[in-house]
Amino acid sequence: MPLSIEPFEQRGRSCVRLRHSSGATTDVSLHGANVLSWKPSPARERLYLSPNASVTPGTAIRGGIPVIFPQFGARGALVKHGFARLLEWRFAGLQEATPFGESAVFELDDDEHTRSLWPVRFGARLHVALGADALQVGLEVLNRDDAPFAFTAALHTYLRVAKLAAVELDGLESTPYEDLARNGIPMPASNAPIRFEGELDRIYASAPRSLRLRDGDSTLHIESEGFRDAVVWNPGATLAASMGDLGAGEHLRFICVEAATVVEPVTLAPGERWLGVQRLRE
Repeated sequence: MPLSIEPFEQRGRSCVRLRHSSGATTDVSLHGANVLSWKPSPARERLYLSPNASVTPGTAIRGGIPVIFPQFGARGALVKHGFARLLEWRFAGLQEATPFGESAVFELDDDEHTRSLWPVRFGARLHVALGADALQVGLEVLNRDDAPFAFTAALHTYLRVAKLAAVELDGLESTPYEDLARNGIPMPASNAPIRFEGELDRIYASAPRSLRLRDGDSTLHIESEGFRDAVVWNPGATLAASMGDLGAGEHLRFICVEAATVVEPVTLAPGERWLGVQRLRE
């Protein structure tokens, strides 16, 4: 098999490293099933992880790819962005019979604690597949209850950039958006690539499946399936400086491009499954 697994600890948290035969690696923390790192080659890190990220139990990791489930943001009665990123997931090992072929699988099932927050029976799986120049992350949700339930979800992907002022995100030029940095007002399509000048927080409903991040001479292709929407975020200087797990100047090192389903919740009938996928490819 082209993939191997190496368990390790990072700041007291249990993690696993997937290593591809090409030399590419990706690291995943069992806390939140949070992807921490993706290196297509040993010297090229593609994800951003805050140097001030919290390691306190019950808090979210600032950076990488946090899993947002079963609620996006404050759009519901649960804690912001749901509880999945705050809990310990199980590592189920490398599996070949997955939607991506061979991938590492992480599991979160309902228990007494989750049912006290959200009274449904569910199974969540995160599939992480690593190629020589690509990373695929799939969030799978199964309804194990005897009644339908609805949820929102996202992969809150922090992409490392070299020079924020030079970054352009292509693919959303023709899509209107909700501007969360301006109290959620609806905005028309910009008809231009996204540039990052100050705080930016947008939800693009029914977004195109393929986007392209240009950062100087570097290009990253971002594709999604199953997720209906896209969220694009950078906190800007003022908000970043006020965030204890981020800090002054850290906003210059990343942008978030999230595969998401937030505008219209997914509704699953008993026994039904849903799968949302984000692919990052050089």
